[in-house]
Amino acid sequence: MNNKCLMSCSVWIVLSLICSFRIVSAASQVDPAALKHWQDLRLGMFIHWGPVSLTGHEIGWSRGQQTSMEEYDRLYKRFNPVQFNADEWVRVAKTMGAKYIVLTTKHHDGFCLWDTKQTDFNIMNSPFGRDVLKELAIACKKQDIELGTYHSTCDWHHPDFPLTSPGGKVRRTEYNLERYTEYIKAQTAELLKNYGPLITLWYDVPQEFDARRGQTLIDLCRSLQPSIVVNNRTGAPGDFSTPEQHVGDFNRERPWETCMTLCQQWAWKPNDKMKSLKECVQTLLYTVGGDGNLLFNVGPMPDGRIEPRQVERLTEMGQWIRNYSDAIYGTRGGPFKPGKWGASTCKGNTVFLFIMKWPQESSFQMPALPVRVIRSVIRTGGTMTLRQTSDAFEIEVPVENRDPIATVVELTLDRPAFSIQPISLVYPSQSASFGKKGEASNVFQKNKSYGPDKALDDDSDTRWATDEGITSAWFQVDLGEEKNIHRVLIDERQWNRIKRFELQAQCKEKWMTIYSGTTIGQDKVIAFEPVKARFFRLNILESVNGPTLWEVQLYEVGKGPK
Repeated sequence: MNNKCLMSCSVWIVLSLICSFRIVSAASQVDPAALKHWQDLRLGMFIHWGPVSLTGHEIGWSRGQQTSMEEYDRLYKRFNPVQFNADEWVRVAKTMGAKYIVLTTKHHDGFCLWDTKQTDFNIMNSPFGRDVLKELAIACKKQDIELGTYHSTCDWHHPDFPLTSPGGKVRRTEYNLERYTEYIKAQTAELLKNYGPLITLWYDVPQEFDARRGQTLIDLCRSLQPSIVVNNRTGAPGDFSTPEQHVGDFNRERPWETCMTLCQQWAWKPNDKMKSLKECVQTLLYTVGGDGNLLFNVGPMPDGRIEPRQVERLTEMGQWIRNYSDAIYGTRGGPFKPGKWGASTCKGNTVFLFIMKWPQESSFQMPALPVRVIRSVIRTGGTMTLRQTSDAFEIEVPVENRDPIATVVELTLDRPAFSIQPISLVYPSQSASFGKKGEASNVFQKNKSYGPDKALDDDSDTRWATDEGITSAWFQVDLGEEKNIHRVLIDERQWNRIKRFELQAQCKEKWMTIYSGTTIGQDKVIAFEPVKARFFRLNILESVNGPTLWEVQLYEVGKGPK
């Protein structure tokens, strides 16, 4: 073959690749109106459910661990949730304030909650014998709430998927990924053709699916329903990101949706620890303030009912939300980025402030906006004073008028609020460790952006993080001189990775344990008898998948949160 021919062939190949890329890119483009509609909904109910509820263990992940694979795969033969009522599920979702529902139609365990023709491992072959998804789709249409489906990308039960239980860590000796891909495509087509239109298709844990294979799923979804919104867990980027069990960072460029559990487990567990009303509402406010959606999970019981205490909590949540629905639905995050103080949303010329923590006895100060505030109202009731200067404005609300969850203030501006460049609000915490030198045993990928100083800066947008797989670590701070410390605040957010730890002080060049604990979570305050020392250390003895902390604040006697 001569050089001219080689050049012609090379050009043809390049042009073909460019054309192919353009075709994929066009197919992968989400309808902007559909994406905006999904974002405007802001709150959805996630439902993890199936035969696993009979055991009280986690869906999918307990297969081959707490429950043998053989026993797990037989659970459906005695799954008969006779009190399942799709209308009641939808009613609970609406009472909570959710605008859409996402049901786990197939989790990693492969069991299907609809009348699929692709496998017998489905609800129609259980003693219950009813199409749960069909009944839920009808109930959603009747009560005017949107429906989406969760569909696990991996399948540890299907013989053609390369990996199996426990935890998708065991490789099968024989498998056929191409045949499995056709299987998941056929099921995707069933969901969209027979139960749509759907607001979203929520895939999960791609494992062996790479970006190319995952994109074929998204393209199929888009060909069957152009308005579909697809998440980022097919192996391809998808339309939105999905931070799990923690509120995502402020991001107006890339749509995102935090998925989080009401209790600790995704599937139902007897006496599972449940979030307080304050935690539920503030999670939503921090999420929408960061410009994200919240997909809040419940796990129905084996009889098909959502647990009464969970219904009660969700009802309380909905009652609070209902009073401020205009500040949540159809809004955008900002212009003030979420922080310890709270969060904000905006719509048109209006800014809504959700003040959750007051830095001073009676007033709240924020940087001046490059606009004029022409009207202010305290939506939670009581009195409020607003003072505006050229470089700041101050909101004063008497202590008795502050809402224990969030004091809501509405500001009307003289121009659109979304046009304002997002503003970070950081005010000193009076922490003795603010700005001091930190040191840690491990830093995520040795990246300074996740260094120990990031947990000592009073900035809730930054954090100290460790590498994935780290199960023990230490974090310490040098106060520069000895100080009399009596309280420590540690913020792990909702990640709940730390399971056992010690708080230590270095006295006479020896580390002395001054407190031992198990869990940390969000804004844990530890009080102890005053200890005079220069160096303090958090010794993490046991953690899950790499501990990470947003703030570590040490307080001298007479200062700090109660």
